[in-house]
Amino acid sequence: MRRQSIRRARWRSRCGAQKKDYYDERIMVMAVKRLVFIRPGETAWNRSGQWQGWVAAPLSEHGRAQAEALARFVRHIQMAALYTSDLKRAVETAEILAAHLDQPPIVDSRLRERNIGIWQGLTFDEVRSWYPEEYAALLASVNSYRIPNGESRDDVRERMMAAYRDIMQADPGETVGILTHTTASKVLLAALVPGYDPINEEIGNTSVTTIMRDDPAQDVWRLVAVNDVSHLEGLDSRYFPEMERLA
Repeated sequence: MRRQSIRRARWRSRCGAQKKDYYDERIMVMAVKRLVFIRPGETAWNRSGQWQGWVAAPLSEHGRAQAEALARFVRHIQMAALYTSDLKRAVETAEILAAHLDQPPIVDSRLRERNIGIWQGLTFDEVRSWYPEEYAALLASVNSYRIPNGESRDDVRERMMAAYRDIMQADPGETVGILTHTTASKVLLAALVPGYDPINEEIGNTSVTTIMRDDPAQDVWRLVAVNDVSHLEGLDSRYFPEMERLA
């Protein structure tokens, strides 16, 4: 009798674990239907064309005006949650948005921009002239090249995918905002949307890029809008093609 009880307990334990795994998997693929990617507002380094990376650059006055215009727009999106990078320009943008939403932003350091190491603070022309060998190596291996003391695009994609999986597992609701940066958003978009290569896309400050999935049982996303800045209504949104295509 005691052996039968032990076998039943083991069977119930295995079934319970299998049932939990099944429901965990269903939650991961069924809950979130729309992802809204938001780039932070402008900083002084954006204005001067300097690569920022992980620098703690605050929003400029123009960047704060952009974020206020964005906040009036996103309050109609009905976000269930807003996740943000922990970099200063992202957190300041998220705080402005949160004033128009019903919940505080969720800070996740994995949503940071690419660490650009020795190139931080330099302009595109300075990188090309001061580091010609490293720049040539970047052109030869855009995704795998790791900037000295920094990251590769592949490194960024790995941590962004880890953050994405945790967001899906958290089951925050149908529409989720992700306030992140140019390279960080591009590598995640490329991983999620079949056949889409956003490397040449313009992603301006406080722009909104949206993806959706039609079948909630499948983890397959489609592009809805890219670099939507219609909410800015006359405020410019700066973009440096050469820098942001390669960073």
